[in-house]
Amino acid sequence: MAIKPIALGSASMFALMLAGAAHAQTAPASVAPPAADDEAADIVVTGVRASIVGALNVRKNSTQIVDSIVSEDVGKLPDNNVVEALQRVTGIQVTDRAGGEAATISIRGLTDPLTTLNGRNIFTAAGTSFALQDISANLVKQVDVYKTRSADQLESGLAGQIDVQTRRPLDFEGFTISGLARGIYSELADKANPNVALLVSNRWETGIGDIGFLVNASYTKAQFRNQNLQAGAMVPFATENPTAGSGLTPLQRIFPGATNENWTPGLDAGLPTAPGSTLNINGVDTPYYLSRDAIIASDVYGKRERPSINAALQWAPNDSSVYTAEVFYTGFRGESFNSLHFSFADWWGDLPTDVANSFELYEGTNIIKSRQMGSVAGFNSGDMATNRTDSYVYALNAKWDVGSNGKIVADVAYQDSKNETSFFAIRTDRGPLDLNVDFNAGGGLPAYSFGNQEVLTDASKWTVGNLFDSGTKTAGSALTMMLDGEYKWDEGFLRRIKAGFRYDNRDADSYVRDQGAGGLGSTLDAFGEGSPFTNTGFFDGRADIPTSWVLADPRSMNKDAVRQLYRAVAPGLLLSDQLTFGRVFSINESNLAAYILADGELEIFGRPLQLQGGVRFVAIDTLYDYFDRGNNFAQTTVSTGSEKFLPSFTARYNITDNLRIRFNYGEVLRRPAFGDLNPNLSLTGDLSRIGFGTGSAGNANLRATHSKNMDLAIEWYFERNSAIYATAFQRKINGLVVPLTVREFVPNNYLPRNETYTEFFNITRPANASNGTLKGLELGLTYFPSYLPRFLDGLGFTGSATILDSEQTIPVVNNEGEITGTTKSAFFGVSKLSYNATLAYDKGPVGARLSYIWRKGFLQGNAARAFANPIGVWRAPEKSLDFQLTLNLTEDIGITFDAVNITKAKQQDYYKFGDVGNPTEFNSSTLLIDRTFALGVRFKFD
Repeated sequence: MAIKPIALGSASMFALMLAGAAHAQTAPASVAPPAADDEAADIVVTGVRASIVGALNVRKNSTQIVDSIVSEDVGKLPDNNVVEALQRVTGIQVTDRAGGEAATISIRGLTDPLTTLNGRNIFTAAGTSFALQDISANLVKQVDVYKTRSADQLESGLAGQIDVQTRRPLDFEGFTISGLARGIYSELADKANPNVALLVSNRWETGIGDIGFLVNASYTKAQFRNQNLQAGAMVPFATENPTAGSGLTPLQRIFPGATNENWTPGLDAGLPTAPGSTLNINGVDTPYYLSRDAIIASDVYGKRERPSINAALQWAPNDSSVYTAEVFYTGFRGESFNSLHFSFADWWGDLPTDVANSFELYEGTNIIKSRQMGSVAGFNSGDMATNRTDSYVYALNAKWDVGSNGKIVADVAYQDSKNETSFFAIRTDRGPLDLNVDFNAGGGLPAYSFGNQEVLTDASKWTVGNLFDSGTKTAGSALTMMLDGEYKWDEGFLRRIKAGFRYDNRDADSYVRDQGAGGLGSTLDAFGEGSPFTNTGFFDGRADIPTSWVLADPRSMNKDAVRQLYRAVAPGLLLSDQLTFGRVFSINESNLAAYILADGELEIFGRPLQLQGGVRFVAIDTLYDYFDRGNNFAQTTVSTGSEKFLPSFTARYNITDNLRIRFNYGEVLRRPAFGDLNPNLSLTGDLSRIGFGTGSAGNANLRATHSKNMDLAIEWYFERNSAIYATAFQRKINGLVVPLTVREFVPNNYLPRNETYTEFFNITRPANASNGTLKGLELGLTYFPSYLPRFLDGLGFTGSATILDSEQTIPVVNNEGEITGTTKSAFFGVSKLSYNATLAYDKGPVGARLSYIWRKGFLQGNAARAFANPIGVWRAPEKSLDFQLTLNLTEDIGITFDAVNITKAKQQDYYKFGDVGNPTEFNSSTLLIDRTFALGVRFKFD
């Protein structure tokens, strides 16, 4: 059981801690241990230990509840990007590890953290958040994760705030040059890639004060391979002996429609799975089986590059003022090729002679585990996607000390971010093949084979099918001005007053293009454009499945030549020089915020009680222009405005020098994403041929989600550089956005006229239709014992656990969009238990960390309401064992080695709602997570 290792590890660490406390108590009575707040100048902590202890000191000295990661030195954050670096922070959970890196981050189960860079809100293109994985860890000085917020912090982000701090030249004493070069080997892709960074900084004493200049640049490249195996969704089938009068033949698939008004796709718990369950077919109660509609294999070959640079110029004319000008650039270049193999598994013709023995049920259910089928159809798809992002932040900052107790800070920033994507895919279709499939042959992995396996790699047996050709462009910019002032007192109850304002003017634009065509009918070997691609070694020998198949490869094609060929079936197809983007939305949003807060202090029982109270006023005015793709991009204009007062209060009481408690109350907002406000339809055809397509649209009436937060923490700094702490918290959230799905008829829509064209769609729209409560407990321990024998001196431990409980109301909606009731659900992305444990060693030239991360299974999201399985898609427990080693050859040069996902963990999903569903009968997909190894060198000369 996964809990057992951490329980044993925690027990051993607590034993070390208690032994350390007992050891301290045996010291001579005349020698008093130093207070937790004493910082002895003659004790210098370096290396891995410095990073861990630095993070602990940030929490200790902050008024808010803050957890951090601190780079022990320039370029020494031991991860590839900020998301990976954060996964060992208390309360942080990461997921979506495709492509050899972690991509999605949540704080205490909530996935909308506010992202700031040096305190400034940042975003990607037309979005409202920033892709943190685009920030190289090489550029980072420190990352602070604020679990609570005061009035002087930005108001958005229910999850909290993640502030990434970069280095400035006046951080250094003088000339400094530092860098790193690493080679990172991807095991699944069998590729080695570079990760390099260089920092150059200097400062000069001049007649007009100190001047410093810094440039810090980074470049990372990754070639990866994603391999995903999936059993399709559930649909009902007739039994081997259909009821008389039903009109069904043995094992015939039962489609929703005129002959079966009683089967509604997308029920929360799916169709009943008890043996003998019936559907009303043509007025007859008819037993049915549940089986999968397809078997799917996705083999993605990808490449991404991330160039980034940070430059800063600082001028300190005297001891009371500093002026900073800085530029921050991050870029992303992504290219992926998805080799998709899709085989239907729902044909009921050409049955084996002995129908009753051609399938196997899971015991005690009506669910088919394995079956034999004849003449099933299938297709492959070669999908090429590209993605390019360029984001810039230009900023000017000034700090002035006013007398001995006053301070003023002014900041002006301009941001500009652009993103462009393209998608070009060609399907190929094959003739009928016999299929033998076990939808779960063990461990959630399907096994399957075809009657004539050679067809899969024979280009002459595949017919060139549909063309999909689309792209997007998004852009965003913002001008932000901030002014803050404060004044402090050393005595009396009132110790500080701080006030300020912020003005932000934001523009966002989104564009799209989309075209396509039906099949050409020629065979793949006679296609004449590009070279067919055949993959090898799919799924690393971990499942009994085909490992190779052939398909069209757009990477090797002249796209316009392909478009010319497809003009035979779609004369209106556009070439590159004719392609234009249609505007989807254009938004201008202005945000004016002002705040005031005060700090106070008084004594209770002779101990200091520190108080902070404040309120933030926020006024937002937004002008939306939306353009309807289905109506020649006709324009709709919407204007909205809102105002809100958000109070905050914090109390921190030192029970002893080493023991303190904190309480915080605060209110925060989550504003809707711009795309979620767009009322126009975005449609996808009937790709799986289930009788209808899918679509999405925004809701111009969405309002901000509002959360009232409470935190209570206790912290014991029982030894220098060591602490144990616990935080209980609650979030009461009003106006949560949930998706509501309605079946709609959309005639003469803009989709390509091929076999995937349809005029019926399940349309999903967001709505503020839910309220919820999230509560939990965080436990953390950092311990570097001082009593260990010499050969173990330098050994330490840091770890944390987060226990969460969440519940939200979810409206139940029928096909007409009418709310017929409500049900309860956990929040998406919330694991009830997660933990991380790191054993660190730092002595002499050696620094090492062995880290283990685990999170319990969680509700990832809801599937399309088109099938008969439970609606919830659950993620199985996730884990990662990582190792990092630094060997310092000299004070200035070190060799590094890193290993990530040592145990080759997988990422698995399954269907579940309430008590219905599990990883066995309801398994869905399995993604292999890459294991990587890195070897590099770091240097610093100053």
